[in-house]
Amino acid sequence: MKAFIFDLNGTMVNDMPYHAAAWKRVANEVLGGNFTDEQIKQNMYGKNAEVLVRLFGSGKFSPEEMDKLSEDKEEQYRREFISELALLPGLAEFLERAHQAGIPMAIGSAAIPSNIDFVLDNLNIRHYFKAIVSAHDVTHSKPDPESFTKPAALLGVKPEDCIVFEDVPKGAEAARNAGMKAVILTTTHPVEDFDALDNILHFAGDFNDDYIKALV
Repeated sequence: MKAFIFDLNGTMVNDMPYHAAAWKRVANEVLGGNFTDEQIKQNMYGKNAEVLVRLFGSGKFSPEEMDKLSEDKEEQYRREFISELALLPGLAEFLERAHQAGIPMAIGSAAIPSNIDFVLDNLNIRHYFKAIVSAHDVTHSKPDPESFTKPAALLGVKPEDCIVFEDVPKGAEAARNAGMKAVILTTTHPVEDFDALDNILHFAGDFNDDYIKALV
């Protein structure tokens, strides 16, 4: 393959439990909801405003209120996760090998720019990525393909020449909609959650997996 495109949360760093905890606090303690862990998990994909609409319905919050709730949630996530911030095992070595091999790499994430900066700059890995596409750079969230077609275009490669690294079904579906194959990191969802998708190349627990190593 000619390029790699990475989702961020749950794919490069194992932070989804921290996002879930932050969302649960906002939804239940701040907003008075009564959501279970599973309900939070199933709904916390895409842009933050979309998560709030899925949980509470449209029209409940103004755009300004959603911005403030989103900011509070992300500040809690970063505060709680900073001491645990680390790449998935094997990813640092994989990025360096791909970089040395001249394989262009990009990020296509539903994360807001400040959360992407939080990971890339604290872990000093920004130099590996020739394109970064955040939630603010797309009109439609995953499973819409824009989060992956846009970084592919910025890299100057065809969709069929990209491998996407993802951890959630909606992300893998976005890759399929973009005409891309996907490798799934099983940090967030079990293998059976991806049964409906036909573009999955492989499932792996981390980047020390032999199949992933053989991609470079």
